[in-house]
Amino acid sequence: MDWYFRVLSNYATFHGRAHRREFWMFTLVNLILFGVLYVVDRIIGWHLLSQIYALLVLVPNLAVQVRRLHDTNRSWRWLLLLLFPVIGWLMLLAFYSQGGTPVENLFGPEPKAFP
Repeated sequence: MDWYFRVLSNYATFHGRAHRREFWMFTLVNLILFGVLYVVDRIIGWHLLSQIYALLVLVPNLAVQVRRLHDTNRSWRWLLLLLFPVIGWLMLLAFYSQGGTPVENLFGPEPKAFP
């Protein structure tokens, strides 16, 4: 949960770099919370809780994706691959899974590991 709250505390920070662990832990917790809210929505007959949550984490999600791309020495423009179904998504998945550059790159120094 620390990783999740770390991303939320940097909700609109589009500069700098994000560790692979920071990105994937945020994505995992985000997916679990969305799934739980979706099930609750279906049980009580609403279709609002999961949509509100998705809107609330939209900016932090985009920010951590940009910072993750920065860690692999790529600019935010690579996010435009989201517009190309399947092929673009798979390419971004590969970029997110790659290790970051171990030294300072165009987007800043190597991010410090969060204890």
